[in-house]
This record gives sequence, C-alpha cells and structure tokens, in this order.
Amino acid sequence: MKAYKVYEIKDGTVIDHIPREKALEVLRIIGIQEDHFTTVGINLGSTKYGKKDVIKFENKFLDEKDFDKIALIAPTATFNVIKDSKVVKKTRVKLPNEIIGLAKCSNPNCITNNEYVMTKFKVINEIPLKLKCHYCEKVISNEDIVML
Repeated sequence: MKAYKVYEIKDGTVIDHIPREKALEVLRIIGIQEDHFTTVGINLGSTKYGKKDVIKFENKFLDEKDFDKIALIAPTATFNVIKDSKVVKKTRVKLPNEIIGLAKCSNPNCITNNEYVMTKFKVINEIPLKLKCHYCEKVISNEDIVML
C-alpha cells in the first residue's frame, strides 16, 4: 500500500472515517470558511472500511450541531480535536434519538412543508439510517435525506 502525505495541523479538527465519497457532502453541510485552511482526502485506503474520506480543518472546532449533521450522512465518522499537533480528544459520531431542525421531511403533504413548523424525526435505525417524521410518520432513509 502506498503511504499518503497529508498536511499536519497544529490546532483544529480532523473528521476521519467518513464513508467513501461523502467528504464533499460533509463540507457542504458544515460550510467552508475562507479563514480556515481545509484539507480533504477522498477515497483513501482504510484497513477498517476499505476506503474512506478524511477532512482536516485548521483552527476550526466543530460544535454538537455539526456533529449531529455529520452523523446523518457519515455514521462511521470520528472527530479528533488537535491542539499543539496532538490529539487531545477523539469522539465517534452518535446520532441522538431525535433529529430536530436538521433535515426536511420528504412528504410534500407534511405540515413541516406547508407551515412554519420545526422538523422533528425519531431515529428508528442507525445503519442503514431510517428516520420517522414526528408529524406525518413518513419513514425516510439515508438516500432520501435533504438537509435544511
């Protein structure tokens, strides 16, 4: 196997073990800010998953809402907080029991699509992901999820 040369960050966040070809979707939901250097590795080798994506944010630290968003599309992801070039915290994403205000219901007749009502889903299965709308009870899966 070929070694990868990846830019080391001094302070920031590394999102590792992103499912293959999901890094750009993760970047889209988090948003790229011009004042943060970002490194993206796509389709890298992984002994655990075969292939994976990795994102490194220099001088950017993510919050719980970011973790919840990422968990919806990358349930195997891990977060590494880097300070002074050392990993000080490593966390695996964990979906909460309820997803509130992060995804859109795919049922066009759902009240959340016709009135100003915050979306709310119950997680009924993590892998493969299945969410049940609190209002119309429609079950949506990973490929149906549209982030707000």
